[in-house]
Formats: sequence, structure tokens, C-alpha cells
Amino acid sequence: MNWMASFLRSFLTKPIGWLVKVKSIPSDLENELGIDKTRPIVYLLQTKSFTDSIALEKSTAFLGLPSPRKKLALVDHEHKRSYYLNRPQNIFTRKVKPTTIEDNFTEMFQYHRQYDDLDVQLIPVFISWGRSAGKGKSGWAQLIASKASPNWLRKSFIVLFFGRDNFVSYSKPVSTRQMASLSGSDQQIAHKLIRVARTHFQRKRQVLSGPTLLERQELYNSILGARGVKQAIEDEVANKNISPQKVRKQAKKYVDEIAADYREGLVRLGERLLARIWHRIYDGIEVKHAERVRELAANGHEIIYVPCHKSHMDYLLLTYVIYQEGLVTPHIAAGINLNFWPAGPIFRRCGAFFLRRSFVGNKLYSSIFREYLELLFNKGYSVKYFPEGGRSRTGRLLPPKTGMLAMTLQAVTKGVNRPVSVVPVYLGYEHVMEVKSYQKELKGKGKKKESNTQVFSAIRKLKNYGHGYVNFGEPISLHKFLDKQVPDWRDDISDDEKKPTWLTPTVNVLANDIMARINKNAALNGTALLALCLLSSKTHVMSKDDLINAIDDYLSLFKANPYSADATFPTQDAEYLVERTLALNRFQQSEDKYGLMVSPKQDNAVLLTFYRNNILHMFALPSLIMAAAFAHRNLTRTALLSLVEQLYPILKREFFMYFSHDEVVVYIEELVIYLKTCGMLVQNGKYLAPVEPSSPKFHSAWLLSRSMQETWQRYAVVLSVLESEKIIARAQLERQSTDVAERLSSLFGMHSPEFYDKNVLASFVNALRENKHVHSREDGSLEFSESSLVLKHAIMPLVWPEIVQHLERL
Repeated sequence: MNWMASFLRSFLTKPIGWLVKVKSIPSDLENELGIDKTRPIVYLLQTKSFTDSIALEKSTAFLGLPSPRKKLALVDHEHKRSYYLNRPQNIFTRKVKPTTIEDNFTEMFQYHRQYDDLDVQLIPVFISWGRSAGKGKSGWAQLIASKASPNWLRKSFIVLFFGRDNFVSYSKPVSTRQMASLSGSDQQIAHKLIRVARTHFQRKRQVLSGPTLLERQELYNSILGARGVKQAIEDEVANKNISPQKVRKQAKKYVDEIAADYREGLVRLGERLLARIWHRIYDGIEVKHAERVRELAANGHEIIYVPCHKSHMDYLLLTYVIYQEGLVTPHIAAGINLNFWPAGPIFRRCGAFFLRRSFVGNKLYSSIFREYLELLFNKGYSVKYFPEGGRSRTGRLLPPKTGMLAMTLQAVTKGVNRPVSVVPVYLGYEHVMEVKSYQKELKGKGKKKESNTQVFSAIRKLKNYGHGYVNFGEPISLHKFLDKQVPDWRDDISDDEKKPTWLTPTVNVLANDIMARINKNAALNGTALLALCLLSSKTHVMSKDDLINAIDDYLSLFKANPYSADATFPTQDAEYLVERTLALNRFQQSEDKYGLMVSPKQDNAVLLTFYRNNILHMFALPSLIMAAAFAHRNLTRTALLSLVEQLYPILKREFFMYFSHDEVVVYIEELVIYLKTCGMLVQNGKYLAPVEPSSPKFHSAWLLSRSMQETWQRYAVVLSVLESEKIIARAQLERQSTDVAERLSSLFGMHSPEFYDKNVLASFVNALRENKHVHSREDGSLEFSESSLVLKHAIMPLVWPEIVQHLERL
């Protein structure tokens, strides 16, 4: 029979191999799972299956692991490389029979007692065909969908339909030496290992496929039968004198308007289409720190993804990456503006649920939406929403909208059954397709309503957009967060819908922490670095050699002193990075007898501010050091730290920086040491000074000092208006500051509309109030103070003299 099995294997391996496309998770086994390829390895699988073994063989060959078909030589004996918990179901009885694995492991542990230095890595491997979560009711699709141990006939259909959607998921290795050292007999230890393995594989299936999908009627019953919704319906009947049947019918319409209608088959099709699109428009998608999310999922956490929002591509890119990383695709909160045919129904079937821009004045809608969100959490669905509320038009993070976060915390306090963790996500691009429309909107042009025409126009214009970046941030456990912020929060839990008094300030803290963690995971990229350098240049033109040198200096700066341990930067050298970025055809090159020059394309300098702003927070502190050195010439360490003490709280508020007071002092000290070491700063006795113009590092130092110039100018404008008026209403301060900034923009060539954007100016005004630099009067107006004057005196030396002079005249 062995020769027959061998013949069938060799006969069927190639055709089945053509049907199977394997995705291995994770791809970096050594760093994420701690697998040592030089030590003995055996595999533990759920079911003994010919097709599973082919998938595993393809995966191990790609990853450089030993083949599961080859024997493992241990001392003087040969052992199987693969072990299985179950045999396939019987085709007639559907009964699953166990294998002899308990005897195999018992024998292995006995073998360990004979050889003290023997240690084998036992790697659990979960193999999934398709990602169907299943429904409450069975149908023909459920007969095909992958079960734990399907019979050979069902498995044939599974491979035929889902062979291109195969996931081979590896887990952390178990040391057989450590297992053998546990208390109990060898058979008891083997039995325990098998029991734990069965639970582990069940959890892995949950991680990949997610919870059972809700039937529509179950959805209606759960939401409309909730206490809060019932009360809202009663209030609507009483207040508007409408019949209960009519209100209930309206409530059902709200459920249909909001709720997703998730279809795994459409998600799978979408993944294949997106893979083609990404290969067409991006030359790579870099994903970092995904192991954080996998660990949360493996530990049974409810996961809430909170990414920044720069483009409509965000919806697709993050969902695609989550799917590729072997995780359940989340239900996605989308604006009601995206619910147009045919995009709306497609998004809804891919997991989107829709919300209106405002819930104000509609208690019934609000209660239904809140109940739907709580239902998702309690059923175990992962969720994704954008804390900024909308796409950033400037490239910098927007102040967070706290409505969804507030409802999330309320759901946690009402008793979600699992631990809940928020995962901040940084999304970055070397090119954003909407950037031109963003600039038009900043200049006052109305936002276009989303439509089919826009969708097809965007698809038609798809081209090489360079790299995309997805960095998963450090998760926030909401239960631990609440325990820290509001130790007695459990005492306020009640059945009514009244918000606890601590909710709003706690949500604000959480929102700012999330935004800081998003920026903590920022990705430096070629387009952003070129944009920063060119916009810092006085004429927006640089020689190619100077550009390469400057970027090389900045990459070295962040390699030596990274903004954070989670921030990422290119691994290529500066010359390669510049060449690759210029190949995207977003910049203009010209040549004279002295060499190549690089500049923005005609009228495109303003567009580059979006990409510069993606990374400007990372350059804020190095730029402040260099700007202070150039402004004061003889700058003492004490004076520099005093300047940081004054400005960092403002910068932290505006740019969502994560350093504490003590951390920022340490970081400044480290930056100063490095800037002196690399030659941008020099130490003259007790003074810090910029390097001489004859130094090869001068140009990099000069550009670095200018990269935050527009920020200092904006601060100077607001403080000058405030000093001039002494007492002024906040709205009037923002209007006058906008007028002055717009005038300066016209006179001195600050082409960026964000320079006089009222939202950016309002952010600075908020920072002034929060840091007590202005007095808030009882009528709400703001009063210039001694603290305002001190801050103004600190900022003015950093601003170009011609701007200072003009502000004084105004």
C-alpha cells in the first residue's frame, strides 16, 4: 500500500499544486515567533490531509523550513516530521477519528529522558482554506466551507473553490524539553499537550474567520429589542404623537441604513481585485508591527483599528493588509456620503456600516447606532473607524472627533464580554490621488460630492504611486486605560443611558493618546523627504547632489536618534532613494553645465506641503535646535532647554507628539550631541553655534533650521494680533489671524493654503488656552498676558526678519 500511496502523491501533487496558492503567516518566523531554523523542527497539524500537506510543503519550501515529508533524525533514530490530531471525517458517518498522536508524543517524551540535551521545536501549524465565518443557518455554501476535519470528498470541493485562498499560519514553537520536564507521566503530558493544541486550533480558526455572521432577523431583534432603543421609540411616540408601528418601521429603516451586510465571498473577490490594483499603482506596500495585532487576536481581544485618514484608499488598503496578515477583516465605519450606488452596496457587503455626520436632535437614530456598535463588540467583530472623522486636507493629523470613541467606552463600561484593545494605525503614501482636490478645497473651493463619475475617473487615472506604508501602533487596552484614568469607573455602571461625568474628559485623554501613537509610528519616505528639503530651500530648487547629501544627513540623524522605536525609515541609501522617487515623475529635473537640479513641477510646490506635513512632527525638535542656533548664534544649553520648555507643550498639542516633559529633555540632549558629532553644530566654549558656511554640512543644517519656519510664522501672527488687540473674541482672533497670514502669504511667497487655514490657526489658539498663555475671560474672549508676551519673545527670533518687521508695522 505504501507504493500505491506514493504513486498517488506523485501523480496528484502537481495538479493540486497548480490549484493551491499559499499565503504564509507570519512571513518573518525568526523575529516574530522565535523559530530557530538550525534546531530540530516538527510540525503539529489539526487533520491528516493530503492537500494540507501539499500546502505546508509549499509554504516551508518558500520560508526555508525543513520539508514536512522528510524524516527527522534524532541521535540514532528517525522520527516523523509531521503529527496530526485527527483523521478526516468518514464520508458516510461524518465521524472524526483520532490519530495515534498521544502514543507518538508519549514515546517522544520517553526518548527525551534518555538524552538530556535533546530539544525539539514543536510548531503548531493551522491550515485554512477560505475564510468563511459561517451563518446561523446552514446552506449549500456551508457544505463546501472548510470544517475542522472534512472528508476527502468535501475537501476536494474546498480545494477547488478555495485553493487560491489558502493560509498556512504558524504559531510559536513549543519546546519538547520543557514539556518533558512538566510534572506527571509521559502519557499525561502528551494528553495535556493534545488538549491544549485542540483549543489552540479552535482559537486560530476564530482569528482567521471571525464569529458567526448575524442573520438579518436576529439583527433586528437584538437592536430593536434593546432597552435603550425601546425607550427612544416610546419617547418618539410621546413627543411627536406618531403611532408605535410607524416609529418602529422608521427604526427598522435606520437599522438598514446603518448595518453592514458582510459577505465573505465578496471580500475574497475584492482581495484579488485589490491585489491587481496595488500591483498596478504601488511598487510596494510595507507593513510593520502586525505581530501586535496577531497577538491580541490570539489572546481573544476585541480589536478596534483607529487609523489616520489621508485618502479614500485608506478604507481599501488597511482592510487588504489585515486580510493578508491572516486576521478577520473589520467592520468599517464609513460616512453616509459613500453610500451611493453601486459603491454603497459593495462597501456594505465588504463590512462597511454607515453613519451620518451628525446625530444631533435624533435620539432614535443615535440610540440605534450606539446599540449596533455595542452588538458588534459583544459578538466579537473587529471594528475600524477614523478618529479624525474625515480626510486630512493638509497632511497633518486633524484634531480627533470623539463621538465614536465615547460610544466605544460606553460599550466597555456596559460589559463587553472580552478584553477590548484599540490599535492606532499609521497609513502613509508617496502619492495621494486626491491631493490636488485637497488644495482646491483649502483655497475655498467646495468639496465635490462623491459619485460614480468620481470613482470611474479615479480608476482611469490610476498610475504608479510609489510605496504605501501601514504601521500598526502600540495597542491600548481600554479596561487598563479606564482603571488608570478612572479607578472607580465600575461603580458608575448602570442600566440607564445617562453619561457618567467622567466620560468626556477621559475620552479626550484617550483621543489625544491615540493620535500621538499614530504619529509615533510615522514612516519616512522618499516623497516626503524630497518635499521637506525643497520647501525648506529658499527658491524651492536644489542641486541633485545637495539634495542627496541633505537626505543622507537626515536619514543618518534618525538612524542614530529615531523619533520613536516604532517609526520607520528607508533602508536604502540616499542616492537610491532620490533616484527611485524622481522616477515617480512627481518632480522636475533640469541641467546646466554644473549638473542636475531638482524642483517641484510647475505650480506643484503647494502640493508638496501635504507630503512634508506627513513627517514634519519628526523634524520639529531637530529643526527647533538648528533654528535657535542660527537665530542666537551664541546659544547656551540652558537657553536652549528654556526655549524647549516654552515651545514643546505647544508643539505637542499641535503635532500630537508623544514625549513627556522629561523624555523631551533627554531627546533634545541626544540630538544636540549627535548634531555636534555629525558636524551641523559646533561647541564654542559654553555656546552652541551653527557650522560655518564653508563646511559641507552647512546646507543640511540650514535647510533643517528652515523646515519649521511656516509654523513659527503662524505662531508669530496669532501672538501679534493678540498683543495688538489686548482683548479679543476667539472667533475674531482667528479671523484676523487668517487675514494677516493670507497677506503675508501673498507678500512673501508662502504658497501653502494651510499657512492661513483657519483650522490650523484654531489649533494653535486652543494650545495657547490649554497651556495658560492667554487669559480666558468670563464672556469667552481672550486676553493677552505676561505669559503671552514671554512666548512671543521666544518665538520672534526664530522668524525671518522681514516677516517680523511687517508684523510690527501691521
